[in-house]
Amino acid sequence: MSDCKTYSYPGAGEWARKEMSYSQAIRVENRIVCAGQGGWDRQTLEFSPKLDEEIDQAFENVQENLKHAGGKGWTQVYRVVTYSTDIKATHQRIVENFRKWMPDHQPVWTEIGVKELGLPIMHFEIEVEAYDPQGAAEAAKN
Repeated sequence: MSDCKTYSYPGAGEWARKEMSYSQAIRVENRIVCAGQGGWDRQTLEFSPKLDEEIDQAFENVQENLKHAGGKGWTQVYRVVTYSTDIKATHQRIVENFRKWMPDHQPVWTEIGVKELGLPIMHFEIEVEAYDPQGAAEAAKN
């Protein structure tokens, strides 16, 4: 995969790359494909005990992940997959975040209920793909 550039944002992203051998994002032609983002504080890896705050932080982590990979953020997202340990408790907050972060477009979305996620403290995780032809042209120059 030498022709695909990978990204790991400072803090949690660098930790995941070093300790778990995965990147937070990868550019594939005109797309940015993001690893699942949890509601962790990017510097401390701590989680809020409040579910709504965990979800909000995960959405913010997606924004920062996309920007770190040279994208513009949620405005370029066309595909979303969410994983929740309790869909009934998370569904409405996810929709609220969609409206906040993507007021001018609606991506495709798959909502999945799961028994558990990668860290025992996690209740929510989100994956996205973004279309970024301008950023791809810039990344190709570097």
